[in-house]
Amino acid sequence: MTHYLSTDEVEEAISAIEMVSESVAGAKVDIYRWKWALIALHSAVQGFMVLALRGSNGLAVLKDDVAAAWLDAYDKNLPLPEERLDSYENLYKKAKGDRMLIYGHSRKFVPNGSQGGSINKLKDLRDDFIHFVPKGWSLEVSGLPRIFADCLDFIEFLGWECGNVLWHEVALESRAKVAIGSARAAIAEAKALYGV
Repeated sequence: MTHYLSTDEVEEAISAIEMVSESVAGAKVDIYRWKWALIALHSAVQGFMVLALRGSNGLAVLKDDVAAAWLDAYDKNLPLPEERLDSYENLYKKAKGDRMLIYGHSRKFVPNGSQGGSINKLKDLRDDFIHFVPKGWSLEVSGLPRIFADCLDFIEFLGWECGNVLWHEVALESRAKVAIGSARAAIAEAKALYGV
């Protein structure tokens, strides 16, 4: 019997939020779980940026040169080039810019307070773990609950406030909301644990 792991952009975003919740909750007994929580949060933020920016054809989430080449090949009935997701940094710029204005009611993201710094810091921390070079490194985790809370605010904006994500399945939307609620509860517990 053959088994398949199936996914799509919605599943990727929701599963990442669920992993954030599990990892942060696990960090109460194993502080190393913060690494996996950071990686999952990065995936969740990126996943929700994709959901909010994809529009009807998905080209806005690609690197600009790839999207242009894809359109050109499509117009000329040529083989379509390989699609490449744009970088986290560029997706974030797009989320704050006019690319978010897909529909008449769409809104672009305007960072508030520490949100912009947290979203950028998340990328740096994730990169430090994903591209880990031989070294000794200690990360003070007491500042992580703020970063997580800011990024969850961004995710909620993307998923429900910007007006671009059309939840076609009530069960998936409900699952996403439950996952965010669980992640927020785990972050609140962590915040209380560290006294911040």
